[in-house]
Amino acid sequence: MFAKIFVICVVISVTYAGYISGYSGGYNSFGASGASSYANSKLSSYGGYGDGSYGGHDGHDAYAYPKYSFNYAVEDPHSGDHKSQHEERDGDVVKGYYTLKEADGTTRTVEYVADKHNGFNAVVHRSGHAGHPVSYGGHGKY
Repeated sequence: MFAKIFVICVVISVTYAGYISGYSGGYNSFGASGASSYANSKLSSYGGYGDGSYGGHDGHDAYAYPKYSFNYAVEDPHSGDHKSQHEERDGDVVKGYYTLKEADGTTRTVEYVADKHNGFNAVVHRSGHAGHPVSYGGHGKY
């Protein structure tokens, strides 16, 4: 049994290495895999990495100031899924909040700020009153 497994492993290794023709999923004759050489050719045609530069023009490194803002919300009365999030980044500071409706009816709001000096800091707020459904009939009876 061990010999059969060993032979199968050897055949797979030799096939992947490209010694058996008809399979080109392994390494090509230049030592690079097909996927990475394709990606490098595409990057070089757009002026990045393949020609020795680092994504900029004329060999300069392009650094875009990191700034974004996004939000989303879900209000699904059928499933009871209610949540939202807002986040923004300006340089090295990320801040935002998210809210969600808990199973007990309360709303959890988490406000957070993250930067390279203070790390990630979050403050959790809970609003509303917890309510649990009333069950009738006793335990185990249907």
